[in-house]
Amino acid sequence: MARSLAAAFIIAALTAASASSAQTDLTTKARQLFKPIPSTPPSLPGNQATPAKVLLGKMLFFDPRLSASHAISCNSCHNIGLGGADAESTSIGHRWQRGGRNAPTVLNAVFNKTEFWDGRAKDLEQQAGGPIVNPVEMGSPAPHVAEQLKGIPGYLKYFSKAFPGEANPITLTNVEKAIAVFEATLITPKAPFDQFLEGNSNALSANQKEGLALFIDKGCSSCHNGINVGGGMYAPFGVVEKPAGELLPANDKGRFMVTKTPSDEYVFKVPTLRNIALTAPYFHTGQVWDLREAVAIMGTSQIGAQLTKDEISKITSFLESLTGEQPKVTYPILPASSAATPRPQP
Repeated sequence: MARSLAAAFIIAALTAASASSAQTDLTTKARQLFKPIPSTPPSLPGNQATPAKVLLGKMLFFDPRLSASHAISCNSCHNIGLGGADAESTSIGHRWQRGGRNAPTVLNAVFNKTEFWDGRAKDLEQQAGGPIVNPVEMGSPAPHVAEQLKGIPGYLKYFSKAFPGEANPITLTNVEKAIAVFEATLITPKAPFDQFLEGNSNALSANQKEGLALFIDKGCSSCHNGINVGGGMYAPFGVVEKPAGELLPANDKGRFMVTKTPSDEYVFKVPTLRNIALTAPYFHTGQVWDLREAVAIMGTSQIGAQLTKDEISKITSFLESLTGEQPKVTYPILPASSAATPRPQP
């Protein structure tokens, strides 16, 4: 009996040691590939954040009068309450036009290498200005943006505080700068995965740890890595096998439409997977509403793997651990229009 108990204790000790070793190995691998989101927003090169600028940026982010119709704000397509996206396959824009691609989340966008699916914006400032003047999205001609804001009397004091010393602070450039510093605050730290990276081995469930191991070992992390678990590189959609036509329409050639380089045909920026459980539908076409289905498609299209139901379930469970603390944003009170404020376009 004593020998049996001793053997049992030895087996249990060896099993615990093996589990601890596997845990340490997984943590080491993860830390080599990923980084946790910091608790404080990063600074933007050449665009210092001040409380006055962040406040102005928040006001502009929520102000629908930046659109020609006075009906669409930045928050319409990048709804902070919906994970920074809009729960639409493609967004509704000016005069009920539909955008050509699914709206990416604005949350943690500050950590992306570039912005938009095709990377046509080098940073948050360019990203902020693009939709405002795009005739399909907010539809405001570039010269009209400053004209509109100058026609709202209360905005002058906010621009003057945000950009002190400027004789004419109400400009499209300053609109972009202000919105960018506000968007840089929209980060989601303290996700279970971040806590795991920081040393809390219990932050992930057993299923999530197995999903993380699969995510790494199957090659998903070859593209989805870094602080944003994506957002740092471009890749063809359909590396191994082209997905169905509704997921990869022939008329949208992705990065090629920016660079005109043949090798960039059907190449897109690898999206962040942060908060992915909150931002259905998926892919640049927004045609997949089930995260499990999206994982299966990525398996066959990108890594050439027919993932089993169990593998899909575990990877999906891991992806759910990427949901962080959502920004708590108080809705701003906007300056009132006056009789002289430019009217909305029908």
